[in-house]
Amino acid sequence: MRPETAIVEIHSQYKVHTEFYGNPEAKQTIILVNGSLSTTASFAQTVKYLQPHFNVVLFDEPYAGQSKPHNDNTRFISKETEADILLHLIEHFRVDYLMSFSWGSVSALLALAQCPARIKKAVITSFSPILNDAMMDYLTRGLDYLAAVDRDNVGHLVNDTIGKYLPSLYKRFNHKHCSSLDDHEYLQMHYHVRQVLNMDSRCYVDCLQNVDIPMLFVNGEHDEYTSAADARHFAKHVRDCEFVTIDNAGHFVDVEHKEGWLQTQQALLGFLKAPVSSSLARPQPVADYQAIAV
Repeated sequence: MRPETAIVEIHSQYKVHTEFYGNPEAKQTIILVNGSLSTTASFAQTVKYLQPHFNVVLFDEPYAGQSKPHNDNTRFISKETEADILLHLIEHFRVDYLMSFSWGSVSALLALAQCPARIKKAVITSFSPILNDAMMDYLTRGLDYLAAVDRDNVGHLVNDTIGKYLPSLYKRFNHKHCSSLDDHEYLQMHYHVRQVLNMDSRCYVDCLQNVDIPMLFVNGEHDEYTSAADARHFAKHVRDCEFVTIDNAGHFVDVEHKEGWLQTQQALLGFLKAPVSSSLARPQPVADYQAIAV
């Protein structure tokens, strides 16, 4: 099914490309948050198992994908600003659930820490609160390539590290995408990496103690960069959390092989469709933000 596309204007400052996969029978809506260097296209496989059950919202950050032409991209956007954009989209689309992937989880957690009233549950995939040695090596090398706008090496780095378990066809598409971005996208990612490296984890971890919704953390068995063991440290900060490890999967849990896709599907649907305690029910605010149809 082709999505309804629109440009949502936020604070008269940012214009965000959105895709709405509607399901006439669905009563609930989920929004997906991209990882670094990604666009809405990265969730093609995820939409396949979510859209039969929910309305699904995808979006590109102002500096990326189909949002780029609508913004001047002369200033870097912080993770805090990305969290604010996400909160506005949650209100605009009246979102019930949130799912984030990889480094998109930083802005997602910053947003959840503000306890948006609409969100009933959240899923965080391929992320952990710990920058382990493997991740630090990946980020440190990435900083050099991003600062130099070394397109080819950025593509190889992604495929040789977090993308090492991707099928060869995906690796070719991945390299083509990561090596053909605009200059400002590499510099924006360089800014984000430096921000994350300098960010006190308390900014997006300790504040989760205020979150009163169920959260599911999903990681791949063989992901050494955001390992399942490291992800379990979230249990120290989140009151209501569950953990799932996808067998024989690396960082890209639902695109590396069919079994990983099925396991991720089962984990997410089992978690999202389970009833929520009525004690967690919240009033549902109404907001009105301008949308410009594409």
